[in-house]
Amino acid sequence: MVFAVFHLMFWKLFEWKRELPKLKPVNRGVMQVMNLRLTYVFLVIAFITFFFADDLLTTNLGKVILGATSLFCLMRAIEQPIFWKFDKIGAAFLVVLLLGAGIFAVPIFLK
Repeated sequence: MVFAVFHLMFWKLFEWKRELPKLKPVNRGVMQVMNLRLTYVFLVIAFITFFFADDLLTTNLGKVILGATSLFCLMRAIEQPIFWKFDKIGAAFLVVLLLGAGIFAVPIFLK
């Protein structure tokens, strides 16, 4: 849920009203659509996690969803130092993403 809220704040945080017009229209559209769809994915994962926890833990489909979410976080963590400055904020995001990867991975191995 936190990542969904964070992504909804991108327009203000990154001054998109001023910055996005510098891009070609197609790139401006892609940025905003990808951000909105990613926000949607975060909300769906949060919904599933809160309301279908038993299914996540006890079904093969649930374990696939957990694994895919864990892999998403892990891959995003790997991308952090490649595409963003590796300062204190970048390091904090790396830690949060690795924690997320672990949180979603651990239940896969529980019986």
